[in-house]
Amino acid sequence: MPRLIFLGPPGAGKGTQAKHLANSWQIPHISTGDILRQAMRDRTPLGIQAQGYADRGELVPDQLVNDLVAERLQQSDAQVGWILDGFPRKLSQAVFLDELLQKLHQGSTRVVNLEVPEAIVVDRLLKRAEKEGRADDTEEVIRRRLEVYHQETSPLIDFYRDRQQLVSVDGNQSMEQVTAHLQTAVNS
Repeated sequence: MPRLIFLGPPGAGKGTQAKHLANSWQIPHISTGDILRQAMRDRTPLGIQAQGYADRGELVPDQLVNDLVAERLQQSDAQVGWILDGFPRKLSQAVFLDELLQKLHQGSTRVVNLEVPEAIVVDRLLKRAEKEGRADDTEEVIRRRLEVYHQETSPLIDFYRDRQQLVSVDGNQSMEQVTAHLQTAVNS
């Protein structure tokens, strides 16, 4: 079963595709945002720590996110395969994940990069913000998120490409076409 990491800018369709493929393959879709929210709801020791940062309006530190991901990947349902969405976001997290997977004997990870032109991403995110009533998702905020993505997450593309783990898929197609290309790319 596949162990996949989804990369791509905000609005590329990572979450949508990850959920769809995870359901199809009956493996967990592991989103760091979902892990954090669940840990806080369950009041786990890591969740309590994360809640403190959230209550202060601060970002959860990398080490805490790393610990949450490590805990999640050791759960029984993740032994057969998984799709990671939203992690790693930066090079230090990719190095941590690589070491963790070696320790857990979970190898053969494929990394899928959903490529979508920036203008399309901005348009998608503005439409999503309007549809979901996210008044704070202005074009300026969206462009800042993309800038952060390019600074922190884009280097992961080269990191995984150099290791021959990267597969790029054109995310600027219909959902069905992207899904078909993902399935072909992962199975090749």
